[in-house]
Amino acid sequence: MTRRALLSGAAAWAVARAQARAIFAYAGSYTTAQRYARGDGIHVYEIEPQTGAWSHIQHVGNLVNPSFLVMGRDRRCLYSVHGDEGYATAFSVDRATGHLTVLNRAETGGRNGVYQALDPTGHFLLVANYSTGTVAVMPVRPDGGLVDAVHQVALPGQPGPHRVEQSASHPHQILFDPSGRYVVVPDKGLDRIFVFAFDSATGKLTPTAQGSAVARRGSGPRHAAFHPALTILWVLNEIASTVTTYYWEAERGHLRAAQILPTLPSDYTGENTASEIVVSAGAKFVYCSNRGHDSIATFSVDPATGLLAPAGWTASQGRTPRFIAFDPSHRFLCAANEQSDTIVIFAADPTTGRLTATGQAVHNASPVTIAFAG
Repeated sequence: MTRRALLSGAAAWAVARAQARAIFAYAGSYTTAQRYARGDGIHVYEIEPQTGAWSHIQHVGNLVNPSFLVMGRDRRCLYSVHGDEGYATAFSVDRATGHLTVLNRAETGGRNGVYQALDPTGHFLLVANYSTGTVAVMPVRPDGGLVDAVHQVALPGQPGPHRVEQSASHPHQILFDPSGRYVVVPDKGLDRIFVFAFDSATGKLTPTAQGSAVARRGSGPRHAAFHPALTILWVLNEIASTVTTYYWEAERGHLRAAQILPTLPSDYTGENTASEIVVSAGAKFVYCSNRGHDSIATFSVDPATGLLAPAGWTASQGRTPRFIAFDPSHRFLCAANEQSDTIVIFAADPTTGRLTATGQAVHNASPVTIAFAG
């Protein structure tokens, strides 16, 4: 083999190794005194795929409460809403280095965006405006930047019984169904899960014939996740610390409740609010985070029915795990412990669902969200 061939082979190996390592994590935070926060923007990390070890590579400051992040499907842009504010921000992503550059920001038409989702075409960003009780539709420019909201939908209904947390409509998530034809919106304030038909050409949202599914009073639906194969939707209820299994009738955009389970062990008698729900690869397990109990609840999934069964609880190794997420490999579950300023990495056993701390706790002040590119 010639020297040139050896050099060419070495270069190809180096490129392949770099590409294999190109997994990035983006951690958003609360930053304001109103939120009792210590955060200072978005931090970017590179993840070693074999060990799951995180290395800090960038800090993006001068941001107010970048409280939920979503990565574009082509990894070209990252989007942030900002807690207590009325705008969203688009960032361009350097796919080689993972670094962010601000593209622009645009108005959501409401206050306190808490969640956003891109439609399957990538042409629209939908935002849940928690404080003003609306879902906003923001066009996405060809370069990935955002346009001010062009369409808003108010969420009608009677507030739940909790005097503080349920004074009005509080949409907490935007979730497209697997077909991309429907949008599901858990509303913590109204104890409802709204369902809309989505027009991918115009971005318009239209209530389905059912309109919404009514949750148990005082439950506070927060976040939800679809089963990747079965017609099942799991909804995590923040106030009641429960998870509800719904059958999803995809032709009509209809939800029918089938089961409700606590996210807490029976011997826990303290205060708690549930915060995040994620599904393992292959949907063998569902995980829910508890703030107060400071744990991650594991549920096994019946492969035929999608119904859940408790499989144990794992300490989050920090206070107030507001957010949990799998990294792109689905081998590691990451818990953002908001009040202890750490992101703790757990190895997830694909057979038993058991979570085992890897020993890595990334220091990140007031972490509340993580997005991945990989």
